[in-house]
Amino acid sequence: MVKGGKPLYGEVSISGAKNAVVAIIPAAILVDGVCIVENVPNIKDVQVIVTILEHMGAEVAFLDAYTLRIDCRGIQKQTEPDAMMRKMRASYYLLGALLGRFHEAKVTMPGGCNFGVRPIDQHIKGFEALGAEVRQDSDVIVASAEKLLGGNVYLDTVSVGATINIMLAAVLAEGTTTIENVAKEPHIVDLANFLNAMGANVKGAGTDVIKVKGVKKLSGGIYSIIPDQIEAGTFMVAAAATGGNVLVKNIIPKHMESISAKLIETGAKVTEYDDSIRVEGVSTYEGVQIKTQPYPGFPTDMQPQIVALLSVAKGTSLVTEGVWDNRFQYVSELHRMGANIRVDGKTAFVTGVDHLEGAPVRATDLRGGAGVVIAGLMAQGITEITELEHIDRGYENLVEKFQALGADIQRKSC
Repeated sequence: MVKGGKPLYGEVSISGAKNAVVAIIPAAILVDGVCIVENVPNIKDVQVIVTILEHMGAEVAFLDAYTLRIDCRGIQKQTEPDAMMRKMRASYYLLGALLGRFHEAKVTMPGGCNFGVRPIDQHIKGFEALGAEVRQDSDVIVASAEKLLGGNVYLDTVSVGATINIMLAAVLAEGTTTIENVAKEPHIVDLANFLNAMGANVKGAGTDVIKVKGVKKLSGGIYSIIPDQIEAGTFMVAAAATGGNVLVKNIIPKHMESISAKLIETGAKVTEYDDSIRVEGVSTYEGVQIKTQPYPGFPTDMQPQIVALLSVAKGTSLVTEGVWDNRFQYVSELHRMGANIRVDGKTAFVTGVDHLEGAPVRATDLRGGAGVVIAGLMAQGITEITELEHIDRGYENLVEKFQALGADIQRKSC
């Protein structure tokens, strides 16, 4: 429950990156030794992927609240995919990891938020280039190979998931794998750095071409997850939307550039420091045009949050979704709060209104949930939000962090 109208003030520390950790934990399957992973966020998706590894025979334990010890030496080949895989999108990273280690994998089609089809044709293209055979039995993907040999892969579309999966499959393959037209998101660089810290030879992450020279084994080590770009962006937008003044700490400002630029364009004041950003709100905001794109463009995962802010900005903003087919499900919830938003295909026309009114709404998905939380913080009156399990998948202690900034927000037990 959120009682809106209170500006946010103070400091907030950002947790480890969800999108990085859900790739790095499956990557531990490739390691013939012990991995110590630091700065792990306490979120539902981490709990799910840890449970899947434990079911397969891994020894996983938290050494403290944010440090995970993973030993996958005892993992067994799967005979059937784990039912838990259907609970999260990133479960498909198990394909590349299991194929790389055992030369076979059975994984269910990804679950998680439902805002469009999740084609894995580019993943399959990459696996086949390494010598694997891939087939789909109902909602289960089966990949197998006698041995994996380095190959050349050109991705027809820039795909985060395919980039990660092919990297994972190639790490222990014989020879060198070259992947072109890859995604450049910060969590892809983070995964490459993790793999290299464990003994892999991955070069070019963050550029258009990644080269993976296969090694005999990965031996283990210690690695710390990068800060969460999307959590940081969520608090930045919330600070602006409420007319507050918030220092967002423990971040990498370069990762935030596209978000900072759009906030500045709306009229918010954004000040960048070495590892933090201050966002100061203003009394009125200007409408802007946004198209979500792969990094370094504006992130699709920040689209609902910025739309909440633009719903009270002057004029009409155009927000075009360049990644997913159907990411505007949350718009119907903002309509309940008085927003004037018209969706036409992949574009939302957001005409600013004077204010939003509190209303009963639901979190339609992870980032849509963050969007309606921000809307509730802006609105006059009380907003009740249901289906919080979506938000819990990717945000650690969201309610507590907003409370610490002065928000009138609380979680009620059913």
